[in-house]
Amino acid sequence: MFKGTYTHRVDGKGRLPVPAVFRRALAEAGESSVVVTLLDQCLAVWPPREWARLEEQLALLPAFSRQVKALTRLLVSRAADCEIDVQGRILLPPLLRRSAGIGREAVVVGVLNRFEVWAPETWSSFLQESERLLDDVSLDVQWPLPPASPVRPPPAGPVGPPSSTGET
Repeated sequence: MFKGTYTHRVDGKGRLPVPAVFRRALAEAGESSVVVTLLDQCLAVWPPREWARLEEQLALLPAFSRQVKALTRLLVSRAADCEIDVQGRILLPPLLRRSAGIGREAVVVGVLNRFEVWAPETWSSFLQESERLLDDVSLDVQWPLPPASPVRPPPAGPVGPPSSTGET
């Protein structure tokens, strides 16, 4: 649903323009708001339907697992509903902006079912680290993936049951 990288200016009130292509995708899905939370070093932004799916997935995890409780608490306690205004902007809550280090500039990155908002310096560092990680041959990751091999039909052979005469 969301792909690409865009740079936008955050205004003095903390409003971020949502990239036009993302706004169109949200509008086509009937969404007029988003859910924003802190994730890793950025702000993750989900359409409400995708956020609901995430909540369902979290609810299916073992409720008494320390890691599950920590993840759920961190994601949900920091989440904020943000309306998309008539100019296509969302107001990023000040605490979330500060936590992600977002100032006057932001990099907006599409990540399939969500988009992320990064401080430019943090995004640049992330890219460098990720490129080094993918260059590490010990990972044994082949990228891009090799083309899929075509499905071949089984070789043609004689039709019917095998001969019982003993002839070869």
